[in-house]
Amino acid sequence: MIRTAPPRSPASGLAVLALIGLGFAWPAVAGETAVEAIPDRIVVLKSERKLLLYAGDTVLRSMDIGLGLMPEGPKQREGDYRTPEGSYFIEEKKSDSDYFLALRISYPNAADVAHARSLGVDPGGEIMIHGLPNTPRRSEASYSGTDWTDGCIAVSNSDMIDLWRLIPVTTPIEIRP
Repeated sequence: MIRTAPPRSPASGLAVLALIGLGFAWPAVAGETAVEAIPDRIVVLKSERKLLLYAGDTVLRSMDIGLGLMPEGPKQREGDYRTPEGSYFIEEKKSDSDYFLALRISYPNAADVAHARSLGVDPGGEIMIHGLPNTPRRSEASYSGTDWTDGCIAVSNSDMIDLWRLIPVTTPIEIRP
């Protein structure tokens, strides 16, 4: 596991980004080992609220997640507060979002667009894996263990730093029910 210091404020987040850009990582804590393999895919298990990083058939890391406010079922349309289900890829790293770092997911894919068209609705978009809000509306602890996004996948800021460092653009992501 790569250890990084969680940011204390948006300003300190900029300092963390600068360290990430330099390839800086905190040393592993006693008893932990650094990630030796590079993840080649991400699997999200919505029902278990877990994000798994895989290298081949090996799970390298498991992270707790929060989902959209209406977590059951696949995303159908813009504004339904659901997290998509299906096969996608990471299409962009965003350091300028309203959340502490973000990895944009390639939702909607062709099947999502076709399904939304058949319903006569907009499929929505801007689905990401991200950290906590840069301007939180409540305590940091209150975000843990809850579904609070508009349809994204939320992780802790320290987990987001690890994802930012480990996951390149084009990494496949499978989001399962």
